[in-house]
Amino acid sequence: MTGLPETITACLFDLDGVLTGTAVLHSEAWKRTFDEFLRARDGENFREFTAQDYATYVDGRPRADGVREFLRSRGIELPEGTPDDPVDAPTVNGLGNRKNELVLKIIDERGVNPYPGSIRYLDAVKAAGLRIAVVTSSANGAKVLDAAGLSKYVEARIDGLVIRERNLKGKPAPDSFLAGAEALGVEPAHAAVFEDAQSGVQAGKAGGFGYVVGVNRADQAAELKAHGADIVVDDLADLLED
Repeated sequence: MTGLPETITACLFDLDGVLTGTAVLHSEAWKRTFDEFLRARDGENFREFTAQDYATYVDGRPRADGVREFLRSRGIELPEGTPDDPVDAPTVNGLGNRKNELVLKIIDERGVNPYPGSIRYLDAVKAAGLRIAVVTSSANGAKVLDAAGLSKYVEARIDGLVIRERNLKGKPAPDSFLAGAEALGVEPAHAAVFEDAQSGVQAGKAGGFGYVVGVNRADQAAELKAHGADIVVDDLADLLED
């Protein structure tokens, strides 16, 4: 009834863009952050941060990695700084913290809405007796899960805070998903990964997981398939058998 192979006993869900609509809020915060930075830096030579930039360099990655990858694409290098840098610091971490402050403000203003199809799917997964973990690069995982009313489904959470504490490599490396499987006590071959980001499906493929589901929220079905998704759906409810 879950649309998964019979060998799957656990589900590892990305959060933003898979269970909740917060990926759109993150994208908006990144654009405002990078556009302000680039406009101040480049003046009349300013080139905006685009949706393609977000999908290619930022989406699904830990915050500092996203900053680093995008700036590298523009030939820009900044000092690393530290995770506690103030939001006006001219560093990788300062820029990332500026984005995080902005996205938290947006979340507080607009709230967090889970996708109705994702709620239906979580209910089906729980009814089928499958284990559930959330694996997200966001440091705000607990806040978003609570705000969306999804914490009751989640047995384990690997988020940006855990990734940093354990010094795990971020997506597209499989480390965070492997940590999620370990937290549930299941082998990767018996776990399914659910991701809307190219870097996320790439991580699922690299980790040897039993099934990788690409969730096409941003009109990138072909790219998700090319990066390692076994199946691509527009909504998790599409996996449910009638």
